[in-house]
Amino acid sequence: MRRRVLQATIAAVTVAVVLLGIPLAFYGAQLVRDTELRNRDDRAQALARQVEVRIANGREVTEDLLEVYVGGDDGNLPASVTVLGPDGTRVRAGEPIGGRAYPKILYTESGAVVVFTLSWWDVFWRSARAVALVVAASLVAFGAGIAVALWSARRLSAPLIYLAASAEQLGSGQVRPHLEASGVEEIDLVAAELGRSADRLAGRLAAERQFAADASHQLRTPLTALSMRLEEIGLASDSDEVREEARISLEQVERLVQVIDDLMSRSRRAAGGTTEALRLSDVVNQQYEEWAPTFRREGRKLVVEVPEDAAVLATPGALAQVLATLIENSLRHGAGTTTVRGRPSGSSGAWAVEVADEGAGVPDELAPRIFEREVTSGRGTGLGLALARDLIAADGGRLELAQRRPAVFVVFLAGLPRLFDPEVVLPHGSTVSPRRGARRRRRRRRSS
Repeated sequence: MRRRVLQATIAAVTVAVVLLGIPLAFYGAQLVRDTELRNRDDRAQALARQVEVRIANGREVTEDLLEVYVGGDDGNLPASVTVLGPDGTRVRAGEPIGGRAYPKILYTESGAVVVFTLSWWDVFWRSARAVALVVAASLVAFGAGIAVALWSARRLSAPLIYLAASAEQLGSGQVRPHLEASGVEEIDLVAAELGRSADRLAGRLAAERQFAADASHQLRTPLTALSMRLEEIGLASDSDEVREEARISLEQVERLVQVIDDLMSRSRRAAGGTTEALRLSDVVNQQYEEWAPTFRREGRKLVVEVPEDAAVLATPGALAQVLATLIENSLRHGAGTTTVRGRPSGSSGAWAVEVADEGAGVPDELAPRIFEREVTSGRGTGLGLALARDLIAADGGRLELAQRRPAVFVVFLAGLPRLFDPEVVLPHGSTVSPRRGARRRRRRRRSS
C-alpha cells in the first residue's frame, strides 16, 4: 500500500507540474519578450521626441543625447541607437548589433529618422531566465509533493502494519496488544473491531484453559491416590504375583499421568503462541551462558556470533528450547568448535541462525529423515529435532539441515518490518531457559 500511495501521489504531482509548468514557462517567456519590446518602443518614442525638440529649436543632435537612451546599466537591455537628420547627418550611440535583432524605426515631423535596435539574443536570454525560474519552482513543487507523499504513505501504512501485527498476535492466541488511534477513521474502525474480537477471544481462551486445568487437577488427584495405594499394596504383600501385578498397575497409572501431561502440553501449544519482538542476541547469549561451562568440561569451545541489533518475531521460550536442542545435539554428536552465528536472510528483514560444528556430520541414510519422530542415531529419543521443528513452525519460521558434513542446522526467523515499533504493538516477555526449567523440575522431584 505504501508503494501505491507513493506512486499515485508522485504521478499526480508530475501531471500537475507538467500541465501547469509547461504552459506557465511558455507564457512567461512570451510575457518577458513582449515587455522588453514595449520597453523598446517607449524608449524609441522618447528619443524621437527629444530629437524633434532639438531640431525644432535649431540645436544639434549630439551623441550625448543618444547615450541616455542606450541603457544597459539601469535594468534596460543595451540598445544600438542611430539618428539620421533632415540634412543627412548621422549620429550613432551604443555598440553595433549584428545578426538577429529587434529594430524599431520612427520618423519625426521634421524628417529625421530614429532607428532603435535591441539584440535578439539579449531578449532571448532574459526570456530564458524566466523559464528557468518556472522550472526551479516546478522542481520545488515536485520535491514538496514527494515529501507529502512520503508523509502520507507513512501515516497510512504504519497503522496498517501495526494492525497486521495485532491480527497476527490474535491469531496466535495472544490477545493483550491494543492499538492506539491512528487518526484514519477506516483503520480505527477495523482496529476497534479487532480489539473487541480480541476481548471475546480472551474470554473464551481463559474459560477453555480453566476447564483444562480443572480437568487435569480432577484427574491427577485420584491418580495420585491410586499410585500411592498401589505402592502400599506392593510393599505390604508377601506374594510375588501381587507385587508384580501392583508394579504393572503402577506403570499403567504413570503412563496415564504422562498421557495427561502430553495432552495438556499439546493443548497449550495449540491454544496459541506468544510471539514477541525480541533481540536475538539476548536469547543466544543466554544459551551461551548455559552451555559454555559444559563445553569447556568436554574440552570443546562454544562460539556466538550474533549482531546486537538483530530483532526477530518469536516465542522466547520456544526459541530458547530450539537453540538448546541444536547445541545439545552438537555437543553429543559433533566435535570441535560449535558456532552459533546469526545473519540476515533476504531483503525482508528475516534472520537465520546457524548452528555448526566440526564433527563428522549427519549420516547419509539418516539425513532425509532427521526431523522425523523416533529417528535417532542411537544416542537419544529422536524427539528433540522433531519438537524443535514444530516449535519454530508455530512461530512462522522453519528449521532446516543446510549441510550434512560438517552438520549445519539453520533456524529461519521472521524479522521486524522497517516501520514496526515493538514498543507500541507487542508486549515484552522474559526469555525462558529450558535447562533451568529442567533443573527446577528435577529438584522438585528429588524434594518430593
